[in-house]
Amino acid sequence: MDYTRQSDANVITQRYMDSILFEARYIDSVRAELTTDFLGETFDLPVMMPAFSHLGNYAGRERNGLEEYALAAAECGVLNFCGMMENDQFEKIVKTGAKTVRIVKPYADQGKVRDQMQFAEAAGAFAVGMDIDHIFGEKGYDVVVGEDMAAQTSEMLRSYVELTKLPFVVKGVLSVSDAVKCADIGAKAIIVSHHHGRLPYAVPPMMVLPEIKKALAGKEVGIIVDCGIATGADVFKAIALGADAAAVGRAMLPSLEQEGTPGVSAFIRGIGDELRFIMGSTGYRRVSDIDASVLHFPNDEMPIRKGLL
Repeated sequence: MDYTRQSDANVITQRYMDSILFEARYIDSVRAELTTDFLGETFDLPVMMPAFSHLGNYAGRERNGLEEYALAAAECGVLNFCGMMENDQFEKIVKTGAKTVRIVKPYADQGKVRDQMQFAEAAGAFAVGMDIDHIFGEKGYDVVVGEDMAAQTSEMLRSYVELTKLPFVVKGVLSVSDAVKCADIGAKAIIVSHHHGRLPYAVPPMMVLPEIKKALAGKEVGIIVDCGIATGADVFKAIALGADAAAVGRAMLPSLEQEGTPGVSAFIRGIGDELRFIMGSTGYRRVSDIDASVLHFPNDEMPIRKGLL
């Protein structure tokens, strides 16, 4: 048998996403409205920025990549995220005017976790959270840029939720089990993600999303999806399967590196344009109206027919 094993979760995810097809519903449809509500705020698009870390200054420009894409988030009216960094860098990001969620790494030093979350709240963050999918590395607990990571119990996470008055977001949820635990500790949102394939053979976020959505019904937990989101079609599929919004990632890097803030703004608006076109072509006027009834799956394995949507 001529067969090569493929453990790369990014490839698995892309194949799954691309296998999902749309049917068209043109009659009685109108131009779509893209505004979306999330955690009590209204945003211009259901598209969110990634929680990148440690981006340098591209092409000798004055601001680093983190600040440049934050400015684009403010221009486009979308929610911004940022990842591992020190407090002085986060303060610069907040000063761009972007509504920003600070995602803190699961440091072994709990004092650093608390300090960064408290600093974020004082600096004007929109929300704070933790990146649980960076707990483990190949040799045990992960080490990120020289910083030791550590296991995170439900009680530890609950203590961080209670530390701040801001909404708490857990990034790296990829199971019903973790999603329900997040709701139980008081998290206000989760990001369904495999962090660009850190776990071999990880289930595609969109594949597990309908089960997570069903498990969280009535719990008032916002759901974001990332990993491989690059087009308006990807965003539409994520929302149809149960997400409130989708976060772009590496797909925006070429625009960021080459053109900075204007390039990212154009990239995000292009995603919005395609999303509006697909919504109009499938009969949806508002983002909140989108459902899975227009989706078709390989082998007719449709989540709606499994009772998940």
